[in-house]
Amino acid sequence: MDMLYPASIMMAAAVLVVPISKKFGFGSILGYVLAGLVIGPWGLNLIRDSQSILHFSEIGVVFLLFIIGLELQPSRLWLLRKAIFIIGSAQVLLTTLTITAITGLFVNSWTTACVIGFGLSLSSTAFALQLLAERQDLATPHGRSALHILLFQDIAVIPVLALIPLAAINEIDGQAIALGAVSKTIAIIAAFWLFTRYLLRPALRFVASARIHEVFTAAALLLVLGTALLMHSIGVSMALGAFMAGVLVADSEYRHQLEADIKPFKGLLLGLFFMSVGMSANLSVFAEQAVIILLIVAGLILVKSIILSLIARVAKLKSNDARRLGLYLSQGGEFGFILYTLAADYYLLPVELKDLLVVAVTLSMVMTPLILLLHEQIMRRISGTAEVPVYDTIDTTDSKVILAGFGRFGQIISRILRTQHIRFTAIEIDPGHVDFVRRLGNKVYYGDASNKKLLEVANTKNAEVFVLAVGNIEKSIKIAELVRREFPNARLFARARTRKHEMRLRALGAEMIIRDTLLSSMYLAEKILIALGLPSEQAMLAKERFYTHDCTTLDKQFAYREDQQMLIQTSREAATELEQLFSEDELEYAKVIESTGEKVLLSKNQ
Repeated sequence: MDMLYPASIMMAAAVLVVPISKKFGFGSILGYVLAGLVIGPWGLNLIRDSQSILHFSEIGVVFLLFIIGLELQPSRLWLLRKAIFIIGSAQVLLTTLTITAITGLFVNSWTTACVIGFGLSLSSTAFALQLLAERQDLATPHGRSALHILLFQDIAVIPVLALIPLAAINEIDGQAIALGAVSKTIAIIAAFWLFTRYLLRPALRFVASARIHEVFTAAALLLVLGTALLMHSIGVSMALGAFMAGVLVADSEYRHQLEADIKPFKGLLLGLFFMSVGMSANLSVFAEQAVIILLIVAGLILVKSIILSLIARVAKLKSNDARRLGLYLSQGGEFGFILYTLAADYYLLPVELKDLLVVAVTLSMVMTPLILLLHEQIMRRISGTAEVPVYDTIDTTDSKVILAGFGRFGQIISRILRTQHIRFTAIEIDPGHVDFVRRLGNKVYYGDASNKKLLEVANTKNAEVFVLAVGNIEKSIKIAELVRREFPNARLFARARTRKHEMRLRALGAEMIIRDTLLSSMYLAEKILIALGLPSEQAMLAKERFYTHDCTTLDKQFAYREDQQMLIQTSREAATELEQLFSEDELEYAKVIESTGEKVLLSKNQ
């Protein structure tokens, strides 16, 4: 009951403030932060218990970092290792050195300066990725570069958090104690890794065998919270423990089910975290030291945006993309809160300086969407039009085919097209998948095919055929609607997952539609009939008759696709009709065999 009141207040504030922020172009993230400021101790003080804020914030951060860890599949990290470690390490190293050198002029300890420098070099994964997604910039070169840098930052913070206890102790005996604590931490982490390597899969398999979805979800949440509590018990951040759990689970066969279970809550958890950021901002510190905080924020944004832009230019990004990358990642990050709190606990940072830095990082987050909005306004005035994001350079010379989706289905189509020397442009939304298939020599580009700008860049207007090979049904329909509306001259060939999906695609004007497994299962059924003793001619005839009847039935059902009762009725009629057709085929084939003088066993009933 104690948690019901703050939970209700937070949800009410989000419902009221976030839509207003979104409407005025500030985005949902700033809306969540402002909602937290309004209801927090330094706003209307609707939530007075600071402990409740702490609990909410910890739960939000724990789940947020678990989701981040879940997305960091080891195999995916390996595929992206060059892009992640080269550009990511350059950003973290240069930013840390620059800020450390500046900070060293104002603090007494270089250790403290290094902690501050590293903490401010980290950007907010939650803020940046959410902003990129809202502005549909994830498919752009600067969006992909931002993802690589953020991934490296998430990895780099792990050893730093582990080293802070060592850096805090100067005495030899103290160092020995700290070294023992680190050894204990490493041993427990190694034990947990062994558990996930050899015992977690059997445990999850046992839970999954019960076939109770809620229990499996509870087991997954227990894994997250249990790991967080285990890490907390040995002095490691709970958020770091949740992050580790996410990474370890990401490599198991249960990753996709876990991701599907948590995905509906992802936005809510991120909103909870952002509101916690707003509520925890100590506005009294800002009121007392506003000038210093504003100088820190301005310096942070300026230094990071310049360094990021220079790195992007060296990485051969265009000037517009380099500038946008610098703005997207110019803020401080959520790991800064964890790092500075831990450093203050070990007396590496004075509490007053920690509070000052937390407010500065929070303000830098709040400023990010506003800076991006201001940048767009400035570019619009300079050029006369809004600056349009430039997507990955796509070589579309003489491409007759646009292939949306490059999974197993799309790859088979592309291989056949290549045998006939037909040029095509493939678009795939999974960045890890893109890097993998590129290494195999395929020409495929990262992007969301439901984005009109990307399809324009891919020169869809001049394509003869648009192949829709996306597996997600709703995404497939969205792309089909876009293609028919914006590129009517392209002939639409599509993959369907179900009969209902095929009907929806047909209603949108798809010229040719193939359902998953239909042709392959028909082919296998033909081989099964032959293996059971039927002549190949009869088996082929049965397969062809089934396919013809299925197409005819679908044509009839298409007219009643909105009438559930008629669909059921036509399905029953179709099943009866198919049995009659097979009986007729059997008799007809028997006559053919008799006339040729051949003898064959037609069925077990003869």
